[in-house]
Amino acid sequence: MFRRILIAAAVAAITLPGVTSAQVREMPSADRILRQLEAAPKTRVAPQRRVTVQEFKRRPDLRRAAPSIEIQSINFEFGSAEIPYSQYRKVEQIAKALERLLQRRPGMRLLIEGHTDAVGSNASNLALSERRAASLKRVLVREFGIPSRVLETVGYGEEFLLVPTQHENWQNRRVTLRRVDEFLR
Repeated sequence: MFRRILIAAAVAAITLPGVTSAQVREMPSADRILRQLEAAPKTRVAPQRRVTVQEFKRRPDLRRAAPSIEIQSINFEFGSAEIPYSQYRKVEQIAKALERLLQRRPGMRLLIEGHTDAVGSNASNLALSERRAASLKRVLVREFGIPSRVLETVGYGEEFLLVPTQHENWQNRRVTLRRVDEFLR
């Protein structure tokens, strides 16, 4: 009986059009990244109420209002911030979107947020998430020619988990791209 259930579950997982981890991890196209980052902010900020980059990083209300996209498909190994060369095709999609966005919005500013899962100490996860964001910025600048001046980085560690768990979860090891120019002084 157990064997039949196991086989049926395996066949269903392979043949049914449900959401699989491979589909979730699929890299968004440059067009999708561009559309999401080009969207209007959920909230407008009057020029006299705009903030510095450092203030923006500390304001969850502003972060939620900024156009953004979660990038879960860059495979950060557990405990690592390295983006292997095998992942550069995925980073290239981000670079293509940013190049087009810069053509349309020369003053564009982007915040790259690094995130981790909840395994390990808060301090080590915070440092790791900062290294993940910096790693993506470094690859975008050095390998794809995105101007460094338009990219800011921040690490949030395990503060904003997508999947609330204290266990290892690949969905939490990600970067978020957030267009912040309309919020900054």
